[in-house]
Amino acid sequence: MIICVYSSYAQKEIKQKANNTWKENIKEVVVTGQINPQSVKKSVYEVKVINRKTIENLAANNLADVLNQSLNINIIPNTSTGKSSVNLFGLDGQYFKILIDNIPMVNDEGMGNMADLTQINLDDVERIEIVEGAMGVEYGANAVSGIINIITKKTTKKNWEIIPFIQEESIGNEYNLSNQGRHIQSIKIGKNINEKWYTNAVFTRNDFNGFLNEQKGKNHPFNDGLRGHEWLPKLQNNLKALVNYRGKVNAFYKFEYFNEDVNRYSREVRTNFNSATQTSNPSASDEYFFSERMIHHLNLNGKFHKKTHFNISLSYQQQVRDIEQFTYRILPQERINVERTEFESRKVFFTRGTLNDFIKLSNINIQSGYELNLIDGFSSPMSNPLSGDQVNRSLNSYDVFTTAEVKATDRLSFRPGARLMLTNKFNPLLAASFTTKYIFKNGLEVRGILGRAPRTPNYDELYTFFVDSNHDVRGNEALQPEIGTSSFLHLKKKFWFNDYNSSWQTKLSSWYIDVKDRIELTVTNNTPLQFQYNNIDLFRTWGIENSHQIQHHNFGFNLGISLRGISQVLDSSNFNDDFLYTIQANANLTYKIPKWKTNLALYYKYNGPQYQFIQEQNEAGETEFRRGKLNPFSWFDASIRKSFLNQNLDVSLGARNLLDVTRVNTTAAEGGAHSEAASNLLLGYGRSFFLRIQYNLNF
Repeated sequence: MIICVYSSYAQKEIKQKANNTWKENIKEVVVTGQINPQSVKKSVYEVKVINRKTIENLAANNLADVLNQSLNINIIPNTSTGKSSVNLFGLDGQYFKILIDNIPMVNDEGMGNMADLTQINLDDVERIEIVEGAMGVEYGANAVSGIINIITKKTTKKNWEIIPFIQEESIGNEYNLSNQGRHIQSIKIGKNINEKWYTNAVFTRNDFNGFLNEQKGKNHPFNDGLRGHEWLPKLQNNLKALVNYRGKVNAFYKFEYFNEDVNRYSREVRTNFNSATQTSNPSASDEYFFSERMIHHLNLNGKFHKKTHFNISLSYQQQVRDIEQFTYRILPQERINVERTEFESRKVFFTRGTLNDFIKLSNINIQSGYELNLIDGFSSPMSNPLSGDQVNRSLNSYDVFTTAEVKATDRLSFRPGARLMLTNKFNPLLAASFTTKYIFKNGLEVRGILGRAPRTPNYDELYTFFVDSNHDVRGNEALQPEIGTSSFLHLKKKFWFNDYNSSWQTKLSSWYIDVKDRIELTVTNNTPLQFQYNNIDLFRTWGIENSHQIQHHNFGFNLGISLRGISQVLDSSNFNDDFLYTIQANANLTYKIPKWKTNLALYYKYNGPQYQFIQEQNEAGETEFRRGKLNPFSWFDASIRKSFLNQNLDVSLGARNLLDVTRVNTTAAEGGAHSEAASNLLLGYGRSFFLRIQYNLNF
C-alpha cells in the first residue's frame, strides 16, 4: 500500500505527446514479490517505495529514522535494552519480515523477524520496498502482516564514487563534541572497474551517547534513583563491501560486519559506608552488551536456454550477543569483578532459488522455487543462560513454492500461488495466496490480495525455562504455529493536469487480518504460580485508509489518514475483547528550488489515542478487565538541504520531533511481577537538531 506520505512515488509517469502518440516513461522498478522486476503500475502487488531522496531529506541513518513517519507502522523503543522494534497493523515484529536484497536478515532474536531497527544502516540503500499483507508464498513463515525489503545500491554511473559525510545531532537539548548527542561519520568508496565489474565499500560509525533527561549519568554517586540514562547509550560500527558483475550471468557478493556496544548503568547505588573512617566508596552493578553480526550473501541470476530465468542466493549469517557484568566503583571510576558471557546466538545458512519462464506460454509466467533455512543457536535471556546451561536448539525449514502470473487480458491479470513448508519441529505447513489486478479504461487500478501464512513459535515460546524462588515461566515445545489470513483491496487513480506538468494520485485501501491459535503466556497453576506459553487466543484487525499525492512542477504534497480496529479474543482469561479503534494521519510537503539547488521538506504524523484491555486485581483480589488508553502524540520533522560546489557538497540542516515528545501518558500498561504498571511510556527524546555535511567526489 502506498500510504505513507513521502515525496517518493511508487509510480512516477511522465507522459509526452509526440506525433499523435503517447510515450510513457516508467521510472520506478520494483523487485519485491515480483516474478521479474517490473514497474509498480504493472505489478500485481501494491508496493510502497521509499526512495533515496526521502531517506536523505530525513537525514535517516537507520530504519527506525525513516519508518517513523509511515501510516500503520509504530516504532516501539525499549529504553532498557536500547532496541527499537516495529509494530505493523497492531502486530509486532514476529509477524512480518525484514529483508535485505530479498534475503531475511539475522538479528539477536530471529531471522528476518524481531529485528532492532536501529541496527539496520541505510548508507548504501537505494530504496525500501514495502508490501503489506500475507506474503507467505513468496517469503515463507512469519510474513503474516507483510514484508520490508531493503534494496542496496549495486552500481554507479561514475568511474569513481567517493562519498564521505559527517552528521552531528543533539539528543533533546543535550549535545557536546565528546559525551553527549549523536555523532556519525561515514565514507563510501565505489569503483567501476570496467563495464562489467563494480565494487564498493562503506564504513559507518554511529556514536549515540544516550538521553539523560533527569538522570545524572554513570558517575553519579548517590542512591537517589538518578544514576544512569533514560535512553541507553550505544556505539555502532558497520562495514559493508560489494562486488557486482554484469554479464550473461549477473552475480554479486556482499559482505557485512556490524558491532554494537550498549551500556546499561544501574540506578541502584551501594553507598558502602565505612563508619570507622566516616567515608563512602559507592559502587553499582552495571552491564555492557556487545552485539556482533556477520553476513555473507552471494547471488547469481540470468538466463539459460535463452529464455528461462534463474535466480539463486546463498547466505551465511551470524549474530552473537555477549554480556559483560561487573562492579563499577564510582569515585575511582574503575571496573572490578568483570565477567563476560555469550548471551544470545544465531548462526544461519540460507539459500533461495527460483526458475521462471521455463514453460513457454504467451500469457502465463510460472515461477517455481525452493528455500532452505538452517538456524542454529540458543534462546533468549529468559532462558536464564547466566545461571545454568545454555538452551541450544535448531530450527530448520525446507520449503518449495510455485506461483503463476496470468495475463488474462491487457487489463486483467491474476496470480495464484502456494508454498509447502517442511520443518524439523512442526507438521507440514501450507501458505497460499491469490492476487488480482484490473485496470479500467479510465485508468482506475484495482488490486485485491487474499493470503494465508503461518507464524512459527519463537525461541522464547518454545524453550524458555526461567524458574527461581520468585518465577516459574516455561516454554512449550508442543506449541503449534499460528495461522494468519489477510485480505487487502486497493483502488488507485492518477490524474494529470497542466499539459502533464501536474498530477494528483488518490488511493483508497481496506484490509482485514485474522490470526488464529495465537500464542500467549497463560497461568497453568495458581499455587504455586506457574506460567506457560499456549495456543489459545485470537487476533483480528481491520481498517481503511485514504491517501493523496499531489505533484506540481517542483512542489509535492502528500496526505494520508487511516482508521484501524483491533480485537483480541483472550480465551486465556475467559474474556472477549471488542474492536478498539485508533486513527493515524500523516502529511508531508516538499519543495525544490532549482535556482538555489535547495530542497525543503516537512513531515508530520499524528498518532491518535490507542486503547487496550488490561487485567488487574480489584480490592477483593479478583481479576477484572478495564480499557486502558495511550494518549495521542505527533511527530513533526523538518529539513533543508542545499548543494554547493557544482553539487559536490551537500549540506542538510533540520530538526526531529519538533513537538518535543518524550513521555506519553498511558493507562494501558500492565505491571510486572515486582512492579506497578507504568503511568507513561518514553517514546522520544525530545526536540533534536542535526547538521549533515556530505561531499560527493565523483569522476
